[in-house]
Amino acid sequence: MSGGSRPVVARHVLDVRDVSKSVIGPEGRLDILSNVVMQVSEGESFAIVGASGSGKTTLLGLLAGLDTPTHGSIQLDGHALETLDEEARADLRRRLVGFVFQSFHLLPALTAEQNVMLPLELEGQSDAREKAHAALDAVGLGSRRKHYPAQLSGGEQQRVAIARAFVHSPRVLFADEPTGNLDRRTGRHVCDLLFALNRDHQTTLVLVTHDLQLAERCVRSVELQEGRLAPLERPA
Repeated sequence: MSGGSRPVVARHVLDVRDVSKSVIGPEGRLDILSNVVMQVSEGESFAIVGASGSGKTTLLGLLAGLDTPTHGSIQLDGHALETLDEEARADLRRRLVGFVFQSFHLLPALTAEQNVMLPLELEGQSDAREKAHAALDAVGLGSRRKHYPAQLSGGEQQRVAIARAFVHSPRVLFADEPTGNLDRRTGRHVCDLLFALNRDHQTTLVLVTHDLQLAERCVRSVELQEGRLAPLERPA
């Protein structure tokens, strides 16, 4: 009998099998995604790269359960999204998913603190303020928590959005062009923050980006070309 331990097999948080997405337009059917197959492991950083119109954001929406595929199966943390109704998918997102968007999506009438508290308050958590303070401290904005979005720079607003995304300890963080509205220096700082939180919290990070330098920082990256996935060739 061998005394050696068995190798640890990474668990798939996302398992995408033969997924296609089509819509009906004025000129007939438009195929946006075709036969997409991919798996993302727990704690992994994974980039989806592609030109504008390649289907990146559509794929991200499917992975997060914001939409359903025309064909195929998507499992998020073991839940088959296509078998769930809209309410069940929304509940799954609240429990498992965080989002960071290119345009921040902060509520202008709420302070940084209140924006970060909001998802916790919607869940009825009594310690929302304390958790929001800790999340803002983690992104270096503890001193700015009483400021409104209009009083913050673009980079600070994105850091508030990251704090909001991480405040409920999501299993998966989806980031859609998270540096698209930032200058290069600020974007680099925001990326450093995303990858640090991915590492420290073991949160699975799925990035959609056209920035090849950002994609190269991920453990794995793929490219969407006319709705189909292909390995992203990295420079030698």
